[in-house]
Amino acid sequence: MSAEESLARAEELLVRLEKTRAELEQLSQADEAERALDVLTELAELSKAIEEELQRAKREAGADAES
Repeated sequence: MSAEESLARAEELLVRLEKTRAELEQLSQADEAERALDVLTELAELSKAIEEELQRAKREAGADAES
C-alpha cells in the first residue's frame, strides 16, 4: 500500500471517527450508558486504526524518499 493510499484510508477512518463521536454525544444526552460504552470501544478501535494508517504512510513515505 502506498503512502497516499494509507493517508486516504486514514482520512476515511477520521470521517468514521467523527460520525461515531457525534453518536456518542447524542447517546450521552439520551442517557444510554450501555450503548455509549460500545461506542467508546468503537472510538478506541478507530483511533488505533488511524494511528496504524498514519504510521504506515510515514514508513512508505520514508521508503519512497530512499528510492
